[in-house]
Amino acid sequence: MKKFLITVLALCLALLPALAETDAVTSASVNDFYADGLLEGDDLMNAINAYSGFYAVASVNPDGTPNLGFYIYGCVKAGESYYLELGLSPNQTTANVEAGSELVAMYAALPAEDATYPTSGARMTLSKVTDEALLEELLKSAPQGFTPMYYEITSVRSLG
Repeated sequence: MKKFLITVLALCLALLPALAETDAVTSASVNDFYADGLLEGDDLMNAINAYSGFYAVASVNPDGTPNLGFYIYGCVKAGESYYLELGLSPNQTTANVEAGSELVAMYAALPAEDATYPTSGARMTLSKVTDEALLEELLKSAPQGFTPMYYEITSVRSLG
């Protein structure tokens, strides 16, 4: 009986991590070391559109594994909201988007001359724009013949 109880207890402890549901975007870093380097609003938009720095977009593959890609993107403002303009050719990221994956993006400005790594930029949570009137408005800023995907920047956090 004692062995049985120990086995049941061990199984319960082993399954405990599987029962915990974690939001990896907001809980990945509990310390905010680079809060002074957070870029937001027009500052973030202008930095992104300078096409100087490090860009990444992350999605989730159908099997639950992460998909991280280096994509240079643009940023536009409509009203009081900011939108990432993603011009992706069909690839795993676009397949993940079509399958319903959420997207997150990261922009890191080039480090200052005396720094060895970037500390200024933003991690962004994105929401796909589906409103046809808004898409029509946003497409007016796209270069001729270019039909990007648009994602609203719904939250911004520092790099870490």
